Amino acid sequence: MTSKSKLRKSWREKLAASKGLPRVEEITGKMSTRWGTGTVVIPAPKDVDEIMRKVPKGKLITINQIREILARKYGATIGCPITTGIFAWVAAHAAEEEAVEGKVDITPYWRTLKSDGELNPKYPGGLEAHCVRLIAEGHIVEPGRGKKPPKVKDFEKSLVGL
Repeated sequence: MTSKSKLRKSWREKLAASKGLPRVEEITGKMSTRWGTGTVVIPAPKDVDEIMRKVPKGKLITINQIREILARKYGATIGCPITTGIFAWVAAHAAEEEAVEGKVDITPYWRTLKSDGELNPKYPGGLEAHCVRLIAEGHIVEPGRGKKPPKVKDFEKSLVGL
């Protein structure tokens, strides 16, 4: 009998699975209440990873910037906030899988922040590991307040122009 862990896909397998994506769809129904009218691109995981890989040391990018790049690339009004966030998370874990195996040239996922400069608690190692990597690249991380996670001070000044 096969163990459950043998059936579970690795993060890299999840990153490689395109499942018919990218796809541009009309914004309809309940989605239009939140997102307005037009079209939304649902990216492939590799699309998100490809953008994250381009962020050089000392620079940062936000999920919203990634969404804007994807929308431009595919001629859509917006990039899907849900799948873009999920695929950034998948890319981060796939990169960490590679790092554990000794690979050095991994996706620098720690340079991808939430939209308002907040660190991502769902990245490998949680907020602490995310904070350590950002500080190592010269960023100042401000502590979180209440339920708000820490954020990079003046993150806007370090945003990459892709």
